[in-house]
Order: sequence, then structure tokens, then C-alpha cells
Amino acid sequence: RFEEIKKEVSSYIKKIGYNPAAVAFVPISGWHGDNMLEVSTKMNWFKGWNIERKEGKADGKCLIEALDAILPPARPTDKPLRLPLQDVYKIGGIGTVPVGRVETGVTVVVFAPANLTTEVKSVEMHHEALQEAVPGDNVGFNVKNVSVKELRRGYVAGDSKASPPRGAADFTAQVIVLNHPGQISNGYTPVLDCHTAHIA
Repeated sequence: RFEEIKKEVSSYIKKIGYNPAAVAFVPISGWHGDNMLEVSTKMNWFKGWNIERKEGKADGKCLIEALDAILPPARPTDKPLRLPLQDVYKIGGIGTVPVGRVETGVTVVVFAPANLTTEVKSVEMHHEALQEAVPGDNVGFNVKNVSVKELRRGYVAGDSKASPPRGAADFTAQVIVLNHPGQISNGYTPVLDCHTAHIA
């Protein structure tokens, strides 16, 4: 059964652009803890997992080893700041606090497409002040003289001086269509998700 599932999942992940040779397949039982932290005596048939990727090979026998073998992604700090907003809060005594995940860049910021420029007073992650946020960080940041009503989910914050984000008349995208009605025809009204923007 394990080989059957491995074959099926490998076929699927290959279709969506991943290399199955770089993915560890580990049979586990979360209920009993088999092959989670240490090798299970109940799965003698499993000889271990091994992966090949451009950074090198890795192998092991249990889930924790497979997780430890995952390489952290490169953080694109050399690119212009891009931070799609997930939410905007008004916090008493502090002011307007937009929240989002830094995608690129390491800031006076500008919010597109509204073209609002403001100064960042402070940056926090999990209620702790940060000197800087790097790509991958989910942060909240306090901005000067901007009300909650002026910002919304889907806006993108960027550095006002270095390649600020701008609205685009058109763009090229890789699109994934989910839950479509069998065929797409005249009158079909999809919902578009692009980073944190959600447009009906």
C-alpha cells in the first residue's frame, strides 16, 4: 500500500512542478508514534528514505530526519521591498497597524495601488520589536498619519525610493483554476486570489 501511495503522490507532485526524487516519503503512524522520532519496530519492511537534489543527497528512516533535511529557502533581501497586506488594525495608543508577510527586500514605505506614502514608526513580530524584517517574516508595523480606512487587504507595501510597487494594466501569470463548474463559459464569475488580494 505504501508503494502504491508513493507512486500516486509522486505522479501528482511531478504534475505541479516538483521533482519526486527530492521528496522524502516516510510511512508513519501519528496515533502510535511509529517512525515519527525514532525507527519503528513495527515497520521492518521500510528500509528508509533517500532524496537527491542539486544541493546534495540526504537519507534517513523517520519523519524528524526528513524534516531536518529540508533546506531553508533563499531569502531575497537584494530585491525591492514587497509586503502584501493581510489585515489592517487600529490599536489604541499606537495607531494604524498593517499586518503582512515580507516577500522581498529588507523603510519610508508606499502602498500600491493607493499611492500612499508614509513613515514606518516600528516593526513587530509576535509582540516583539524588530530592528528589521526579512523575507518570510510575518510582521505588524506602525505607520504615521494613515487611517485604517485608507488601507486594505491586498495592497502591497514597498520602499518609496527603491522600485516602489505600482498598479499594472496587465500582467502574465501562472493560473490554477479550482472548483470550476466543468467548463468555463460566458457568464462564469470566478473569484481571483493574487497574493493576499481576494477579488470577486
